[in-house]
Amino acid sequence: MSMKATSSKKESHSMRIAFEMNMDESYVQCMLDLLEDAIRTIQKKDNGGLSYEELYRNAYTLVLHKHGARLYKLMRDVIEEHLQKDVRVIVQNALYNNFLEALNTQWQDHKVSMQVIKDVFMYMDRVYVKNNKVDEVQDLGLKLFKELVVHHPPIKQHLTSTLLDLVSKERKGEIVDRSAVKATCEMLMALGVKTRSVYEENFELPFLEVSGEFFKMESQQFLRENSASVYVKKVEARITEEAERAKHYLDPSSEGPITNVVERELISVHMKTIVEMENSGVVYMLKNGKVDDLKLMYNLFGRVENGHQCMCDAMKGYIRKCGEALIGSDVDNTVAYVQSLLDLKGRFDEFLKNSFCNDHIFKQAISSEFEHFLNLNPKSPEYLSLFIDDKLKKGTKGLSEQDIEKVLDQSIVLFKFLVDKDIFERYYKQHLAKRLLYNKSVSEDAEKAMISKLKTECGCQFTCKLEGMFKDISISNTNMEKFREFNKNTGSPGTLDLSVRVLTTGYWPTQACKTICKLPKEAESAFEKFKAFYLKEHSGRQLNLQPNLGNADLHAVFYQTKDDVTTTKKHIFQVPTYQMCILMLFNRKESYTYQELIEESSIPEKELKRALLPLVIGRPQYRILQKSPKTKEIASSDVLSINDAYTSKLIRVKIQTVAGTKGESDPDRQETRQKVDDDRKHEIEAAIVRIMKARKEQEHNVLISEVTRDARIAWFDTC
Repeated sequence: MSMKATSSKKESHSMRIAFEMNMDESYVQCMLDLLEDAIRTIQKKDNGGLSYEELYRNAYTLVLHKHGARLYKLMRDVIEEHLQKDVRVIVQNALYNNFLEALNTQWQDHKVSMQVIKDVFMYMDRVYVKNNKVDEVQDLGLKLFKELVVHHPPIKQHLTSTLLDLVSKERKGEIVDRSAVKATCEMLMALGVKTRSVYEENFELPFLEVSGEFFKMESQQFLRENSASVYVKKVEARITEEAERAKHYLDPSSEGPITNVVERELISVHMKTIVEMENSGVVYMLKNGKVDDLKLMYNLFGRVENGHQCMCDAMKGYIRKCGEALIGSDVDNTVAYVQSLLDLKGRFDEFLKNSFCNDHIFKQAISSEFEHFLNLNPKSPEYLSLFIDDKLKKGTKGLSEQDIEKVLDQSIVLFKFLVDKDIFERYYKQHLAKRLLYNKSVSEDAEKAMISKLKTECGCQFTCKLEGMFKDISISNTNMEKFREFNKNTGSPGTLDLSVRVLTTGYWPTQACKTICKLPKEAESAFEKFKAFYLKEHSGRQLNLQPNLGNADLHAVFYQTKDDVTTTKKHIFQVPTYQMCILMLFNRKESYTYQELIEESSIPEKELKRALLPLVIGRPQYRILQKSPKTKEIASSDVLSINDAYTSKLIRVKIQTVAGTKGESDPDRQETRQKVDDDRKHEIEAAIVRIMKARKEQEHNVLISEVTRDARIAWFDTC
């Protein structure tokens, strides 16, 4: 049958070739035989004389005439025969002699031959394979090589064991043929036809299983023979080695799985043991400042789940132990005590920065532990205030403005950890008041910088009274200038150089004295003169003297007789107001009993004893008075007189009553706590009023919850 052209010239041109639709069977068989011989020739690599154009045309003709199934079966049978009778035999014969080399050689030959066969049967691929949904020529070649060669039981078993053996040898330091292993892994990946199934089945899964056992044994050996830091370094090296192996001659996709195995067996399983190693674990590293070792461990443990948390738990235990040891020790010097806390915080801040990369988990742990043990000591608010007081006083040696700023920043860090911030506020007000009234501040800028830091942390309500204290001092300085100008203009400057600070009630931590001591006539006269001047300027106000907060400079002359020769020695004593009142009494009388001093001075007995102790049994340069009998306690019958034998190398001598670094006595501390508790009661009452005004009606339990939250914001929380 032939097809004839139509009248269309274009159609006649496009269909001018005619085919015989019913081909003779002998002709079909002839073409099949020709193609079969060609495939065998290609597989033998003796295909130089083949006409690929003719072969392609024959395959094309067979497919076009519906003989695609016979052609496909022929191709498959020839490939199978070649793989079974030639390739598999060659590989099996080389099982124990250059096995991988032989396998890879046959694989490379098979790939080349299949590429040529694919080109010959290209039309079959495009038509028959696509329509019948069978394997493409290339994929068929991969599938058959996998099934008939690689998955042939003896070869499959030997292939897996050979690859694992080579990896094991290299892990032990032997040199192996990496290129052979790499080529084999590439072959297994190719045989998976766009999947990893063949590679996983024949190598990766057994490889990971064997590796797990290997690293399990190795981890035990590492733990027995090495310290924690050395163990970490060896594990890091092992992870790097395994990753490099996967990149260089295994399939790169194996890097993740093998790294996970190493991390599991060398880190996850043993991380608690590593962290708690005696004389080398985390605690040892922290004690001995092993910053670099801690950083290595931090980086390594970051690879596994809960690794950082495990390290953090060990660090928390050590911080708590160190902190509780400091808190539980006897405190002879509060400044040294707080400095020890700051040093401890500084140490762990260095670890946080240089070893733990400012990790939030570690930062939070350090903060929580410091907050825990700092608040175990109820005296911490007082001690911190004393520490700041020491740094802000005049005469602090060796501290520049930058040093003071740094110390204040560190102090604020500890302040953040305090729960009883209102107690700190009360002590800070007391100490600030003394610095301002006695002109002891190292600088006004430093004082205001500290208040600014407190304001940033706790808000303006926390510092409004502190700022009011500074305002009072400024106004008092202005008032004294006006008073001196007034004295100058009236021609009555007086016998005393008087300086008065007018303090606003509510700003300062003072209370009106129940008993006003008897001032010397000169001091009394000067004060009354200022009082009249002030009240004239500020009518309607009331001034109450606070002798417990004042001080004075006394010019004293001691007469000493030796060998009938009388000499004089002059000193200037800087003393509190109570001591001034006591010493001035001895201008009228040479000696007094303790009871007479109480009556003559009207100083409360508690304050009188506190004022007398340094004058009688204090340091030698303080002993202006002498007591009879000479005991360490002062009794009502004791007689006190001027110590004519007093001597000091200094002209100006400052008499101190209580050492500023030892804190309050227990009774004073209880009194301060009681005042704070009273203030808290007022805060609670105010909170109840605020809430009930807003709510009008509220359930009791809900009210308690809201009041507690509101009160805590007022007392403790930072802004």
